[in-house]
Amino acid sequence: MGGPVLVGLDGTGNSVPAVRWGAEEAAVRNLPLHLLHSWVSQPWPMSCAPGEADRRRYGAEVLGRAEALVGDLRPGVAVTAQQVGEEAADALAECSGTATLLVLGSRGHDRISGFLLGSVSLRVLGRAACPVVTVREEESSVGPGPEVVVGVRETGTEGEAVLDYAFTTASAHRADLRAVRAWASDETAGAAGARESLSASVAPWREKFPDVRVVEQVAVGRAVPVLLAACSRAGLLVIGRRPQRTPLPLGPSVLAVLHHSRCPVAVVPRGA
Repeated sequence: MGGPVLVGLDGTGNSVPAVRWGAEEAAVRNLPLHLLHSWVSQPWPMSCAPGEADRRRYGAEVLGRAEALVGDLRPGVAVTAQQVGEEAADALAECSGTATLLVLGSRGHDRISGFLLGSVSLRVLGRAACPVVTVREEESSVGPGPEVVVGVRETGTEGEAVLDYAFTTASAHRADLRAVRAWASDETAGAAGARESLSASVAPWREKFPDVRVVEQVAVGRAVPVLLAACSRAGLLVIGRRPQRTPLPLGPSVLAVLHHSRCPVAVVPRGA
């Protein structure tokens, strides 16, 4: 058995979809589930912020409700709960080192604002050692559904962690996988080369996961619009991020996908 599925809870409406998603991931992957809440990072208005004892009591209630929800949804999943006295982003980043997957909730979005991520989520996404799935507040699904979409940017070992996570997830959920590469030019020979490169990147993973049905797609355009269009009917979009990126932990393409995706997004550290 690998490391746990880790879920970060802030006690708001964001937490429920994250707990539901995390419980399902733990069940299908046969992993334990670890719930984490920081009592010092609770989202209280400054005008009515309670004292430490009340914050701790509230944190215990948050964790208790989450444990009960997991018990209702997936009673066979082993659950542990932890309340910490350090900032949520620091605690989650530290725990991600031994986790298989981290699940975070995100505020809902509308047609204009897109996927709204809090400061804690952004800080964790840039530092986490494991893949991080962001699940929006209004998300009703508890898994990637019939199709997982993965963005494939490069050949070689740097992208292996991204493909590994995408294929493992598709296999665990018996979902199809759509491997997508954007091609900036409509020049025929170049597009053919991009298709060959994509096939070469995916080939070893096809062999490793023969149960996963794979669709390879090369589309003309910039990476972000191509990916967003490809995942319009998908249940999960998987993208990579460069580790230890400075000064900004997340690149503009990753941020754009996170803000505008209509489905949950898994961000995987490349080379992890």
